[in-house]
Amino acid sequence: MPSVLSRLNTLLEKAFKWFPMLKEMLRMEKLCATIGFTKEMIENLLTKKEAIRCNGRIYSEEHRRKFDIKNDIFKVERNPSDNNKLVLTINRQPIGEWFKEQFGKLGHGFRKAPNEPRKGGGFRL
Repeated sequence: MPSVLSRLNTLLEKAFKWFPMLKEMLRMEKLCATIGFTKEMIENLLTKKEAIRCNGRIYSEEHRRKFDIKNDIFKVERNPSDNNKLVLTINRQPIGEWFKEQFGKLGHGFRKAPNEPRKGGGFRL
């Protein structure tokens, strides 16, 4: 007798086959939750397919930090290079690229001039 879990797995496999975008929608839902969006915001993006305008802070798992957003527009769109994939955009830019750009801007403020000698920062015995 098949277990409940194996029946659910079979059902899920059928659902993924019949509704190819389902897996992508679940991936987008997880990404939006990780970033810090509320259930209502995720509902607007995924179910209603609306763009949302946000202020506050969003979290990047890749960079392990939060970034400030001010009046930015988020939308879930089809990936232009792969029609079977979705991408979360911020101001029409893929969120991954946006995070990299923001992280890069942070780094520039901390770098020393290229010719400036490094001060010792190691251990001495």
